[in-house]
Amino acid sequence: MASIEMRDVAGKKTGSRDLPAEIFESKVSVPLMHQVVVAGLAGIRAGTHSTKTRGEVRGGGKKPWRQKGTGRSRQGSIRSPQWVGGGVAHGPTSRDHTQKINKKMRRGALRSALTDALQSGKLAVVDELDWAEPKTKLAVGVLDSFELAGRILLVLPVPTESGAVEKSFRNLPNVKIAYAGGLGTYDVLLADRVLFTGAAIDRLLRAPKGSTPKNAPKNAPENAPEAVAETAEETPEKTTTSRKKAAPAKSPRNAKAVAE
Repeated sequence: MASIEMRDVAGKKTGSRDLPAEIFESKVSVPLMHQVVVAGLAGIRAGTHSTKTRGEVRGGGKKPWRQKGTGRSRQGSIRSPQWVGGGVAHGPTSRDHTQKINKKMRRGALRSALTDALQSGKLAVVDELDWAEPKTKLAVGVLDSFELAGRILLVLPVPTESGAVEKSFRNLPNVKIAYAGGLGTYDVLLADRVLFTGAAIDRLLRAPKGSTPKNAPKNAPENAPEAVAETAEETPEKTTTSRKKAAPAKSPRNAKAVAE
């Protein structure tokens, strides 16, 4: 299992920590990361580019000159694509550029990016960032103590209550703040150095809670499946007995034949 050294805000080593193998020791798949990054960049495109065809441009209802006898090429409208001010042939239209990416692919790409960050040595972990008031000077001191330069990605577990940490780092143009629950592959790959907090790594390991079925009872006993099974067996008998009615006696068509 891979491990990384833990430091405080002053840069002093406080110990080491084991990193989860399922996140930081996975297979690095470059094609998967590329596909996820391309899909993410395509999703933020506005898609509002549009051009007008010859049918949408105003004017051009009259034929510029007659078909034959002028010595010039035949033209049907001054709004054809070859004319100045005419329509655009095969131009872009407004559309949605989003690409579908499965959750499994996103998680795999993020694991690959974090594994590559650990192997390349651009990953660092700080014990805790907790300040009473926002101060950019404290944020610069943390970066200097860790010797972080270039594009820096700071990963926090959740938004802080006071917002002092975020406000301290947001004045630095080369620092981007992300949270462990919404960490993206593109942010990890784009950053030159990644600074995690100890709580942010714990947040990555937290599994999503299971959803409760809609039809499940609120106060279900421990042996709920058995109770449901028993009622399911008893219900058909009750329903069949309740639906049974006394069938009327069928009168014979020929009463005389019966009497005989």
